[in-house]
Amino acid sequence: MIKRPDTKAKRLRRHKRIRAKVSGTPERPRLNVFRSERHIYAQIIDDTTGVTLCSASTVEKGFEGLGSNKEAAKKVGMAVAERAKAKGIDTVVFDRGGYIYHGRVQALAEGAREGGLEF
Repeated sequence: MIKRPDTKAKRLRRHKRIRAKVSGTPERPRLNVFRSERHIYAQIIDDTTGVTLCSASTVEKGFEGLGSNKEAAKKVGMAVAERAKAKGIDTVVFDRGGYIYHGRVQALAEGAREGGLEF
């Protein structure tokens, strides 16, 4: 019998390692990314108070098209950057959530940079 590696447990272990080093402050909050099979989610979090300042995802009503491709991820990045700018947030710390910085995660980061966030 072939045993399949538990990819979710490995990702969570990587995420824990990243979170030991990356933390959001009121001056520089954390841009968190969660990627599922069908959708991608991004939220900006202040870890000192434990509050989500703004978020965007492909599940929202105004979003059209597929949620599982790079173009959608880039749109989500631009949307979260626009909402952050409206709240007066310019710089963030990028938290890739244990995912490899490639594909949809990279597209979301590039979209957020194009939207005006610095990280």
